[in-house]
Amino acid sequence: MFSYASFCWIRYLVCVLSSLLFFGSAVRADELVSEVLRPYKDQVEESIDRGFEYLVRSQTPEGFFPDSKGKTTGVVSLVGLAYLAMGHTPGSSHYGESLNLCIEYVLTGQLENGMLVNGRSGHGDTGGMYSHTISTLFLSEVSGMVDDDLQARVDEALKKATRLILVAQQIQKSDMHRGGWRYNWNSNDSDLSCSGWALMALRSAKLNGAAVPDKSIADAVGYIMRNGDETQGMFGYQNPSSHHITLTGAALLCLELTGHHGQDITRRAGDHILNVHDQLPHQSHAAYGVYYAAQGTFQLGGKYWKRFAPWMYETYLPRQKEDGRWEGGQGSTYQTAMTILAFAVPYRQLPIYQRDETVGSEE
Repeated sequence: MFSYASFCWIRYLVCVLSSLLFFGSAVRADELVSEVLRPYKDQVEESIDRGFEYLVRSQTPEGFFPDSKGKTTGVVSLVGLAYLAMGHTPGSSHYGESLNLCIEYVLTGQLENGMLVNGRSGHGDTGGMYSHTISTLFLSEVSGMVDDDLQARVDEALKKATRLILVAQQIQKSDMHRGGWRYNWNSNDSDLSCSGWALMALRSAKLNGAAVPDKSIADAVGYIMRNGDETQGMFGYQNPSSHHITLTGAALLCLELTGHHGQDITRRAGDHILNVHDQLPHQSHAAYGVYYAAQGTFQLGGKYWKRFAPWMYETYLPRQKEDGRWEGGQGSTYQTAMTILAFAVPYRQLPIYQRDETVGSEE
């Protein structure tokens, strides 16, 4: 009987085989990535390492981080995803012990219904589905990289966690909110922010061998589309215009990774990001917006990544503090992890974000 670990190895092999099958276009895509990253590569990698060192110093022996959001499983999982995004693995690299602590913290205290909010920590993890979906994504991405005993625990946690996401999607909702997710698992409305994380978690779990129905993915995509303006290419929180500066990137990434690459709607979303991305630093959830815009424009390729990436590096490299952190409204742990995740996009270490290497370098 296949475990999550078995499927994880299969997933990596598929990525390798895809690269071989599309070797010619993969070279062109890699040349584009190298061209964009080359002027910043040394500075970016030094900056990311300084950020990691800050996180290692800050992490408690229990695995959480002592700032406003650093005790939530969602933020701890973002730190873990940041390590994975640069190729660090549990226990076998300089940051492996910190990554192990992240895994243990997320697994410890999973609630009876499968919710990954570390209920024993006593910190009152608000917005539970945000933490839950991010943590599910983290465990799915790290699956297959741990020893057998820990893998068994990860497998069991993932089954319960994925099941809860599917159950939450089936709560009776109005047509506008159908297919999405909200703060609580039993909410009868939805928002694009939480739904983006949930869809990424389900997609990762499905790639990892979990029994995620195609209809669940399709219904989630349908919800995202209902929050978009196909003419202007903007997507918002609960309608096309609300928080569209930060959320259009999330919608773009979800569409790119669910079979909509190269369609008019994704190109218009990319154009919208290029039109408004310089406003991102002034938004209340800027780190979220930058991360998803980076992921989305990278998946879209061409002029979108070529224009967004230099702006991102030139804007956020100087904002790093001497101790390695970035500061933001959600706390330094969150801001630092999200900035590293955005910077690390072209390194393509997270399996869920593997790009179709037929993506060209068109203007």
